Amino acid sequence: MIKFVLMVNRQGQTRLSRYYQPVELSRRAALEADVVRCCLSRHKDQCSFVDYKDFKLVYRQYAALYIVLGVTDSENELSAFELVHNFVEILDRYFSRVSELDIMFNLDRVHIILDEMIQNGHVVETNKSRILAPLTAIDKTADG
Repeated sequence: MIKFVLMVNRQGQTRLSRYYQPVELSRRAALEADVVRCCLSRHKDQCSFVDYKDFKLVYRQYAALYIVLGVTDSENELSAFELVHNFVEILDRYFSRVSELDIMFNLDRVHIILDEMIQNGHVVETNKSRILAPLTAIDKTADG
């Protein structure tokens, strides 16, 4: 099961966070800072899977952004790693070469994409066209 999804930049600023298990607001900032510190301090030649407290971190770097998944010990790390890549490919398709600014200024759309892929901590859809269908419909109605 996926516990959370974080998207952070190299400076450690959180650009997106989605929690699938309750975490107190007072603890979220400390958890995110600790997770980011753990992932950013690793070298590029090190594995992208990290045992962290009672779960695993699966992360991947794309340009200046890191996408981090917190998953339970029973979750397959490679499938989580592939999920991150699929998420980025969908963002690239929708935004035509996604950037940090696209994430910041279109956070609602990024959350829609994430919600189409993951519900209650479980992957429910990986097909790019099906994931983008709600956004395509929203964009068509907005255009008139």
